[in-house]
Amino acid sequence: MRLRTLVLRELFERKSQLFTSFLAILLGITVIVSIKNISYYSEKAVAREMDSLGANVLVLPKTATLQDYYSADMQGDTIPEEYITQLAVSDLAGLDNVSPKLSVPVQLQDKTFTLTGILPKNEFQAKAAWSGAGVFTRPIGCGASVGMMGSDDKKTLSRKQVITTLEDNEVLVGADVAAKLNLKDADSLELLGKKFTVIAVLPQTGTVDDSRIFAHLHTVQDLAKKGPVVNAIEIIGCCQEISAGLVDKLNRLLPEAKVVTVAQIAESQIKINRMMSNLSLMFLVIIVCVGGASIANYMYANVYERRREIGTLMALGADSRLVLKVFLLKALLLGGAGGVGGYVLGTIAAVVLGPQLAGVPVLPMPLLGLAAIGISVGLTLVASYFPARRAARLDPCATFQEV
Repeated sequence: MRLRTLVLRELFERKSQLFTSFLAILLGITVIVSIKNISYYSEKAVAREMDSLGANVLVLPKTATLQDYYSADMQGDTIPEEYITQLAVSDLAGLDNVSPKLSVPVQLQDKTFTLTGILPKNEFQAKAAWSGAGVFTRPIGCGASVGMMGSDDKKTLSRKQVITTLEDNEVLVGADVAAKLNLKDADSLELLGKKFTVIAVLPQTGTVDDSRIFAHLHTVQDLAKKGPVVNAIEIIGCCQEISAGLVDKLNRLLPEAKVVTVAQIAESQIKINRMMSNLSLMFLVIIVCVGGASIANYMYANVYERRREIGTLMALGADSRLVLKVFLLKALLLGGAGGVGGYVLGTIAAVVLGPQLAGVPVLPMPLLGLAAIGISVGLTLVASYFPARRAARLDPCATFQEV
């Protein structure tokens, strides 16, 4: 009789216990695969949303009270511009871009608007919603290097650092400001006694930026006679680094400032992702305990009830290695079937339920299939080893003496 025939016959002995053991593995792998699949795509969606928000961390004066994240720089208190240098030369990971702001009120045609001083290169990178202006580009992705300043810029933020995209007599105008004042590109306007040229009207963003006028930071500092200070520093922080404690590190780096983050917007989803990851670990423990115990019990019962058949097989010339192979191959087939079935069912559940539970589209992940099969096969082999070794060590003479 061939080894394959022996394995198949052994596999279907005690069908009820075989089904129970297989079901425990199948359901456990199904749950692990579905949770991991949904949480992976949910984390990617959170990262994309955080990236699309643009700046997601604010450095403010210690006395500032935060009521509206995107107008936080309108408060009168200031912080030193030198903080930008400290951020630039720090070794903090996840600072993708740093954008300082100084905002002051201005009067135009009996209307009050906000003049905001920016470092253009940094601000353009921070504003995802400005991409339609066509005068700058913004990098996509999370986790890039800070790259906001050259080596010379890290040493000093002197007046010689004037970005060519926004000269000291040029401004960008928000959509609402342009509509109220009937402004267009190349028009002139006077702000705080200085004449400026409108180099671009920004696209409608639906934020406070629509009612602002943007000039170079150092120009606004001169006009406001406030010196080298800013109201706020916006930071694009990598989502993963924020969840890993970036805000606490910024607070330690700048103890005289207040650091706040819009990570709270995504915090609930991040907590759900963590909970799902913890659940997958919990189910992994359950499948190891319950599934392993069920398989071990099934194998031990199979060995005990079939000890006379095993003794007969060994009396006919089968050695202990053959008996060990029979039981381990049976476990291998059981684990492989459970892993493949669990991956298929788990993937289907994730693809169907993912959009409803996490609000994100979910796609199959082949790597999870390898992990599912590896966990399932490893579990069944470990759980079956000792019963298989016991079967391989049976004494044929002793089994024939039993009634």
